[in-house]
Amino acid sequence: MDKSDIVAALALAAINGGAAGVRIEGVANVREVRKATSAPIIGLIKRDLADSLVRITPFLHDVHDLIEAGADIVAFDATFRSRPIATDQLCASVRAAERVAMADISNLDEARQAFAEGADVVGTTLSGYTGVSMPIDPDFELLANAVALGRPVIAEGRIRDPSEAAQAIRLGAFAVVVGTAITRTEIVTEGFVRAIVELGAPRSASIPETR
Repeated sequence: MDKSDIVAALALAAINGGAAGVRIEGVANVREVRKATSAPIIGLIKRDLADSLVRITPFLHDVHDLIEAGADIVAFDATFRSRPIATDQLCASVRAAERVAMADISNLDEARQAFAEGADVVGTTLSGYTGVSMPIDPDFELLANAVALGRPVIAEGRIRDPSEAAQAIRLGAFAVVVGTAITRTEIVTEGFVRAIVELGAPRSASIPETR
């Protein structure tokens, strides 16, 4: 599904369904979505680095490329992990271009630091993704505590159904990002298949021929 024309189609479908904006990974994808809609785009780039566990928009040139492609908001990893470029530099680069700086954090101390460095908004995106094991449910505790800081917080991470999105808003989230549950068809399908298999049904079955 990670092809720019497909990503743009998914973005338009989400917007047609009422989404206020979209979060898009990759410069080519951001550029294609920008051509298709004027809705706000959160842009990011994911990289696998040899010397750092940071993956989301780790370099200054990533920030520049995303802005050039049309991102209104630039998301970057703002965790305390070792990184090639300091978070305050990434944030300053976004702000200097008069775009919105979104700091993806995993805990409350990171949220505090991100706001102190000038981030416009933080996202709970990386909660559960910096440790050994990943939790199953959304981190509503982190969300509520971050909201109490008095600045905009976007709820993101393991939000799988509308009731969880509604709970995030009740807790004070400025907005909610839903990823896998909307865009990763293979993961959604696996959930349905798992539920059926657990009832004892075979994983695959022949479909009777119709005449």
